[in-house]
Amino acid sequence: MDRIELDADSRQTLGKKVRFLRRESITPAHLYGHGVESLPLQCKTPELQSVLAHAGRTKLIDLHLKKSKKPRTVMVREVQKNVITGQLLHVDFLEVRITEKIRVDVPIVLTGEAEALRVKTNILEHEMDTLTVECLPTKMPSSISVDVSSLTEAGQAIRVKDIKLDGDISILVDPEHVIAKIGTTKFEGIPVEKPEEVAEAEAPEAEA
Repeated sequence: MDRIELDADSRQTLGKKVRFLRRESITPAHLYGHGVESLPLQCKTPELQSVLAHAGRTKLIDLHLKKSKKPRTVMVREVQKNVITGQLLHVDFLEVRITEKIRVDVPIVLTGEAEALRVKTNILEHEMDTLTVECLPTKMPSSISVDVSSLTEAGQAIRVKDIKLDGDISILVDPEHVIAKIGTTKFEGIPVEKPEEVAEAEAPEAEA
């Protein structure tokens, strides 16, 4: 498995002054974890954006800190962006231990084609976007595929209990929760006037 690597420096600039870092294409970050000293960090924005695109929220990253002989094994925990411009504002990294299980929300990806969608009034409703799981960091899947091709008619659903994962991965969600289902929608065509209604509307009124 290819290792994802990222360089980071300790950060002295705190509070509102971090806006000056962003102007220099530097993004403030934070490192924390169980039994780990919390550290304010900063990363070069272009490099950080590339790492975020490849790592997502589930892949391990080797975080290289100056004055540290060994890299820290981390995962992305939170990403803050400007809601208007999309500018990267801040990133939180969680340091993990390879021998300790962690909880992560893994993205759900729907695959296949539901036969039920051949009926115009049927629609596929995606009820869950992520699945909370617990496992060792090295066992964490990047995504969970859910095949919807088994859905052949309205009312059918795929539930959490239908998901099969590696035995080392525990699902921490109610097994009865619906992941995807086939719903229905009313098909409203163009109203057609009855012939007698048209004739009545076009008939001239009798003179008094």
